[in-house]
Amino acid sequence: MAYDTAIRKQWLEWMLQIGKPVLVALAERKLKERMPVQGKLDDRSEYTHLEALGRLLVGMAPWLELTGLTGEEEECRGMMAHLAREAIDAATDPASPDFMNFSRGHQPIVDAAFLSHALVRAPNELLGRLEGPVRQNLVQCLKATRSRKPNYSNWLLFGAMTETALQQLGEAWDPMRIDFALKKHSEWYLGDGVYGDGPDFHWDYYNSFVIQPMLVDIVQTMGPHSPDWEKLAADVLRRAARHAEQQERLISPEGTFPPVGRSIAYRFGAFQLLSQAALQGWLPAGLAPNQVRCALTAVIRRMMEAPGTFDPDGWLRIGFCGGQPDIGEGYISTGSLYLCAAVFLPLGLPPGHPFWQGEADWTSKKAWAGQAFPMDHALR
Repeated sequence: MAYDTAIRKQWLEWMLQIGKPVLVALAERKLKERMPVQGKLDDRSEYTHLEALGRLLVGMAPWLELTGLTGEEEECRGMMAHLAREAIDAATDPASPDFMNFSRGHQPIVDAAFLSHALVRAPNELLGRLEGPVRQNLVQCLKATRSRKPNYSNWLLFGAMTETALQQLGEAWDPMRIDFALKKHSEWYLGDGVYGDGPDFHWDYYNSFVIQPMLVDIVQTMGPHSPDWEKLAADVLRRAARHAEQQERLISPEGTFPPVGRSIAYRFGAFQLLSQAALQGWLPAGLAPNQVRCALTAVIRRMMEAPGTFDPDGWLRIGFCGGQPDIGEGYISTGSLYLCAAVFLPLGLPPGHPFWQGEADWTSKKAWAGQAFPMDHALR
């Protein structure tokens, strides 16, 4: 079966529409000059630029890392990978007008971790190809986040992810920050593929925005460094696969999903975990990669085409489906919105992968059309 070049091309165009303004501006060291700072609190200009960089690259990284592409897509990938490295240079060089804040306030703990996650997802093309001075500047910036204490919640994973990146960079790293985050999240598991955000249950998308994607990549990367961590891997993956299965069922026949919980201005970034399951090959049995692609495509298209999603200069605007500034919490600003790029993780799959082959209805579409569809069962 031939893969659908048009759909892959559309996904790539969507990702570049979101990401290119950020990377081009940073490569030219003009992000702070060009990017607007939309938000409710005046202090967001302290944090918004690092938010944009880390959150964008966490979604783009697997595509930047992909080998074996040819032609126009490979030319584009190489160019964007170069821009991404230039962006990291601009963000971490103290002499740069776009030097970012890693050391003041608590928000940089979050977005240094998203940048770290991107490095872990692209160990060759991002982490491995940074020049010596850039690498050292980056290390100093990541270490600067250690001066503040994270919240007793999913924030523990931010410190753990930053330490994971430092280990991958060949630097001294703190196993306690990783161990504490992994063990607390094991305690905070609530059942049926869902973790609490700290000791409490929050009905939102943070199991996919942060918790399970970071848990999976931390245990897979750092498991060999501790038998305790390695033992967690099987359960972490089983739970993640179950939650990915739940996420696929949330997508309606029309490509909508419930606007519940906080941070819904991250739009289709809510489906990072489902995208990660497709990328890494641990979708549960009975959930075909191409049906996941069709479901996600419906969601992305609906949100990307909503009037007001972008401002006239191509920057994302606060909203869930279009421009809806009132749904942005106080911590939301323009840079925050780029976590939506996490949905594009499957672009890290080669064009011939089954994800890109053929059309298939997703679960809700089958159910509401009167077709046969699989029963749902809790993870015991």
